[in-house]
Amino acid sequence: MITVQQAEDIILSQVQDFGKEDISYHEALGRVLAEDLTADRDLPPFNRPTVDGIAISYEAISKDRHSFTIKAVQPAGEPSIPIDSEDECVEIMTGAALDPSVDTVIRYEDISINNGIATINTDVKKGQNIHLQGRDKKEGEILVKADEVITSAIIGIASSIGKTSVSVKKLPNILIVSTGDEMVSAESVPSPFQLRRSNGITLQSALEKYKIKADFLHLNDDYEEIKKELSRCINQYDVLLMSGGVSMGKFDYLPQVCEELGIEKLFHKIQQRPGKPFWFGKNKYRKLVFAFPGNPVSVLMCFHRYFIPWLERSLKMNENPYQFAVLQNDIEFPFSLQYFSQVKLNVNHLGQLTAESVNTNGSGDFSHLAETHAFMELPLEQKIFRKGEVYKIWRYTY
Repeated sequence: MITVQQAEDIILSQVQDFGKEDISYHEALGRVLAEDLTADRDLPPFNRPTVDGIAISYEAISKDRHSFTIKAVQPAGEPSIPIDSEDECVEIMTGAALDPSVDTVIRYEDISINNGIATINTDVKKGQNIHLQGRDKKEGEILVKADEVITSAIIGIASSIGKTSVSVKKLPNILIVSTGDEMVSAESVPSPFQLRRSNGITLQSALEKYKIKADFLHLNDDYEEIKKELSRCINQYDVLLMSGGVSMGKFDYLPQVCEELGIEKLFHKIQQRPGKPFWFGKNKYRKLVFAFPGNPVSVLMCFHRYFIPWLERSLKMNENPYQFAVLQNDIEFPFSLQYFSQVKLNVNHLGQLTAESVNTNGSGDFSHLAETHAFMELPLEQKIFRKGEVYKIWRYTY
């Protein structure tokens, strides 16, 4: 068996670039930006008031003038209106374009208006209440750097610069394969000796976060069927995410099938619990096989601990797939394996992320997944883990 760190290193050595594609900004939410977004003009593109009020030339204030004749009213979106003399002002709305003849704005709350004359009732500073042209960004400056996950705010920025088509990272083509004669569809009524399939829909749902629409296939424990389907699928897809068929049972055919199909084993079995029988390999075209053990908890843990970091690194996402949390109870794990404990997360009064471990009945006990939020990765070299110690956590994907 190899260690968790060795397994991570091997998997991340297989990071790939799947290229770029241009898509409509309407479809870009959650995708990874593959280009810098730059300002197509100064932001803001003109001097504009930040309040509703009147615009004046401060030169008049310096000459002790406080009353001004209103020349016109200027809404936003209309051409700027100049004043012809220092004793004039323009009523102006927030966001309108200021004419060069005015340089100071006084809000309505600080003036009184009678018979077309605006009188200022407060102290005034030159240039107040004005958002200057180019103050935020200059034309050509970067607004959003490549490799960011596109949020609603980024889509709004793209819209503001006329970027209705954006370049994003292409997503890998993924097939999820479950195995096992005992597994029947969720719509079926299982016999007393069968189980409904859940691993496939769990992984499909988790991949939705990354806008990946994975295909799904179930295979019974039939050697020839598995060989035939894997031979077809390894050429059609970039990645196969498999569950089951990799342990020591007589019907765990996957390692032998992969060997016959020329899929190179990069490792089989990791010094961890759950998920020890995990198998990982590639073919000569760098098509990857992540073959997780079949128990639901093992599948979910291996998916988050190994596949998600590989995916995010391949997409060059500026994200860290793990965090750290403060353990809230003692744990004893006397085995020579690295333990991943299911934990509930919270935030304490100091603003620290905390994790409380939950007792479960092994990797087949998926019932506690709904009440926990993450796996806590506990160091291999320790057997006892104390309350108050800080360890790495891997959150479930929602």
